[in-house]
Amino acid sequence: MMRVLVIRHGAFGDIVMTFPAFAAIRACHHADEITLLTTKPYAGFLGQSPWFDKIELDAKPVWWNLPGLLRLKRQLSGFDMVYDLQTSGRSTRYFSLAGRPPWSGIARGCQFPDAANRETLHSRERLEQQLRRATLPTPLAVPDLSWLAGDIAGLNLPPRYAVLVPGAAPHRPEKRFPAEKFREVAAALHLPVVVVGTSGEKPLADTIGGIDLTGRTDFFQLASIFRGASLAIGNDTGPMHLAAAIGVPCISLFSSASDPTRCAPRYQDGGWPTILRAPTLQELPVAQVLAHLP
Repeated sequence: MMRVLVIRHGAFGDIVMTFPAFAAIRACHHADEITLLTTKPYAGFLGQSPWFDKIELDAKPVWWNLPGLLRLKRQLSGFDMVYDLQTSGRSTRYFSLAGRPPWSGIARGCQFPDAANRETLHSRERLEQQLRRATLPTPLAVPDLSWLAGDIAGLNLPPRYAVLVPGAAPHRPEKRFPAEKFREVAAALHLPVVVVGTSGEKPLADTIGGIDLTGRTDFFQLASIFRGASLAIGNDTGPMHLAAAIGVPCISLFSSASDPTRCAPRYQDGGWPTILRAPTLQELPVAQVLAHLP
């Protein structure tokens, strides 16, 4: 039995886009012990998946924190194969700290280096290419997400509804479709609307109206909410990746601050949701969103 390490820190949308890669590694190493090295927000979440036998938390110590580095070195040691799916400057340095084991990633001198064109690819195709170069079968298969479900019985949701995701990074206003415009979209849907997001996004939900679930759901409940939805509309933010992964029809709104050809939500079979773009989302007309309703 091999000992396999997978490195993936986040953020949430990136974690969701990695589901097919996680499943491919599990399928290839079905009889092996797979450990995930991740950060605290995603440890409990991914610990419930069928893809990992163990979860290790990466405290991401600063490089002069010798006790922290020694602990990290122990966490990285003893593996027969490592898949660095984070491929950041930090995780790439782990190659040497781990003792240069068989490694898939971008570390100089690693056994399974990714190709130079990786920065031109969408995250899904980049991960697929990386695993192919590490000799895993591709294309990536559709993973089973039946484990990703939470109790939403107490939320009293209607039989049919649409989900609106009005949040995004607070310091990036250009990535936020205005709440007032979301309210206009909600009024035109002829469906009850459910607004999801963090507790800090409650003022957006108050402006939009509908069923306010901001700050009231964990990852599992959010997945079940999307699974019951007829439609999801939202900004370039993590929950829209989950909506696409679940398979609900999505309209994803992008400003020029992000390139959807590299980071847009994708359905688990590789398909693309509807992508609408404007230089800033304040400039995106409500009529353009309504024109793309399914």
